[in-house]
Amino acid sequence: MKTSNHGRYVVKSLVHASHVIEAFQSAGDVLRLRDVVIRTGYSKGMCFRLLYTLHQCGFLDKVGENHYRLASEVRRRRLYRIGYAAQGQDSSFDREVGLSLARAAEREHIELIVVDNRYQPKIALRSADYLVREQVDLVIEFQTDELIAPAIASKYLEANIPFIAIDIPHPGATYFGANNYQAGLMGGHFLGRWAKKHWNGEVEEILLIELLRAGSLPKARIRGLASGISEVLRLPAACRTVSIDGDGQFQTSLERVRKYLRESKSKRILVGAANDPSALGALRAFEEAGRAQECAIVGQNAEPEARAELRLPNTRLIASVAYFPEKYGDGLLRLALDILARKAAPPAMFTTHQIITPDNVDHFYPNDSLLAAPA
Repeated sequence: MKTSNHGRYVVKSLVHASHVIEAFQSAGDVLRLRDVVIRTGYSKGMCFRLLYTLHQCGFLDKVGENHYRLASEVRRRRLYRIGYAAQGQDSSFDREVGLSLARAAEREHIELIVVDNRYQPKIALRSADYLVREQVDLVIEFQTDELIAPAIASKYLEANIPFIAIDIPHPGATYFGANNYQAGLMGGHFLGRWAKKHWNGEVEEILLIELLRAGSLPKARIRGLASGISEVLRLPAACRTVSIDGDGQFQTSLERVRKYLRESKSKRILVGAANDPSALGALRAFEEAGRAQECAIVGQNAEPEARAELRLPNTRLIASVAYFPEKYGDGLLRLALDILARKAAPPAMFTTHQIITPDNVDHFYPNDSLLAAPA
């Protein structure tokens, strides 16, 4: 419970009783005295008296000799207020995460306080200050700059607010998001197998498009891409690897790949990108240069724009590794409620990954045509 200037009016025994009721996480949850002690952190004697009183008042039903469950008419938990600091990058991945989280919060009767980090470090810091002032119960933080993660984390830790960090680790946060190296490895393996089949394994250059501001963990995605290619192909000594920073954005990647193509004369180039906006920016640069047939590109995230590209005949975006952001909300809310209920939570929860190709895109995303249909 948050304290305020009017804390002297709070009846502490009712607060303690409400915490006991919150310990029951579902209508059918049956708890013993020691379970309530563990979940609330109160003493055994206090929990016994609270359970006895709540049972006498009709809030709890007794099951057998020493077990309790919520009475049917009692709401199973209080309304939590959870802050969501959205990344703010103009991409479908961010939108899908936000929409899925809003749906999950509505279903769980959670009040969701949303702020927009606008993909800018200074604004992300101000967003953290705002959520602290709002005295939310927990924060879900989605911002990309690894360098300011400690500063943001310190604000929540000082305010004693637990928080979850999406995709970018923050000190003291529970991590939720990509298994970056594994996702990169999947993309690299697919690029290598494609080159074996279509180019007889003869590759002249590897282009890796990074997202440097995101720091060390997402960089593992790029390392995985490079490792995956080398595990499948025996690359010649003359095959060079070039890395550029696309900043995770279409326009930046387009401009920097344009510059790269003015300098590179290679004819068979494998391209691995940190995300789909960078992959699509690179593809556009190759097409503008009239060199689309000289590349094969794998993206990450399987965003709607990439899935649309995968459906085009003869596209050189040959695959994208899916992260399923449309499912993030359910996983984030389950994790948040476990943390708020003081249940043991893992330090990291990884999302599922799947290679999406022109051959299977309709299987995994059969409803994409509905999204593109006119209203």
